[in-house]
Amino acid sequence: MILKSEKDTRALGAALARLAQAGDVITLSGPLGAGKTALARGFIEALGHQGDVPSPSFAIVQPYEELDLEVWHVDLYRVEDPSEIEELGLDAAADAVLLVEWPERVGTGAWRKALRLTLDLASNGERILTANVPPAWEGRWPPR
Repeated sequence: MILKSEKDTRALGAALARLAQAGDVITLSGPLGAGKTALARGFIEALGHQGDVPSPSFAIVQPYEELDLEVWHVDLYRVEDPSEIEELGLDAAADAVLLVEWPERVGTGAWRKALRLTLDLASNGERILTANVPPAWEGRWPPR
């Protein structure tokens, strides 16, 4: 899937929000500047969040508990040891949607049932999105 602008990336996030269910995990991979946080912003805003949606790079976990569908936005960029993931308390988000940026920081075995999205930068500034779709997302992906 080609995303021509940040607006397209945020729109994809909004479309995913309409399809997401409690307990879903969506991982967002790609280099710095590829649009991971833009997609997360579109997702969170579509669920009714008013205000800023900062990158949780320093907080690592930013819960949005006030939404009808609770969302935990997670940025693992600064996690250096996979064992640190247990300290984040993500198991408490069982009834929330986890949006996880930089999931590769904790290894490939984490979140086996996740919708895995990868954003890559094209030379013309567009983003190329690829998806690894688990059975739980069949019929929901791609968003329309």
